[in-house]
Amino acid sequence: MKRNKTWLCLLLLPLLALVGIRGAPRGALPAQAAVSAVPAAQSAPAGYIALTFDDSPNGAVTERLLDGLAARGAHVTFFLIGEQIEGQEALVRRMAAEGHQVGNHTWTHRRLDTSGAVGARELRRTEEALERVLGGSGYWVRPPWGFASAETLREADAPLLYWSLDTEDWRLPGTETVVRRILDAATDGDVVLLHDSYEDSVDAALAVIDELSARGFAFVTAEELFARAGVAPERGCLYCRPDRLRTVA
Repeated sequence: MKRNKTWLCLLLLPLLALVGIRGAPRGALPAQAAVSAVPAAQSAPAGYIALTFDDSPNGAVTERLLDGLAARGAHVTFFLIGEQIEGQEALVRRMAAEGHQVGNHTWTHRRLDTSGAVGARELRRTEEALERVLGGSGYWVRPPWGFASAETLREADAPLLYWSLDTEDWRLPGTETVVRRILDAATDGDVVLLHDSYEDSVDAALAVIDELSARGFAFVTAEELFARAGVAPERGCLYCRPDRLRTVA
């Protein structure tokens, strides 16, 4: 009998509420995850934050972001639109090679709450493109605009990731505006939504990394954020952050 994934996710909620982000045991990661070890001589970070970038890859803008991340030793998560991968395979391989997580954002940025079989095909097509470029499987999904249905969750073959902090950089851009939204609200365990299609967002992300790193925070992939919280993400569950699920109708 096929497991009811939506019901399983709901059952996980009280368990997740008991899980603390800071100081939690570190669990096993999927094969594609990249975890940066903290040298023993350093004190433990004040907290962990996952910056996530939708609508990737975006040529020179994404390259500049990768350059900035490499200079800072920070890792993030990119959610890729499948139709944008062709011609940018080297950029996608660079993301993975430099320790960033790569995920699935459908083929054409299609809504998943109303598209039914079409949305499922879009996810499958992007998954196949990522498998050809990077190998592996089970790439995490970021539903475009955050929209997903119960059917989407039942049919998903990977965890789905929403966010806990929306910068709204697509609606109200501007480097200082985006920086202030993050600095005013970000806490340990947050998943932050950004887009690497905007120069302002890249500038803001790098400025935030500089400021919060100085305060003791570390920037990690979504996979590492969950692993450090001791949470093994379930397929077909839509997470806002390791200790919070988002329910759908």
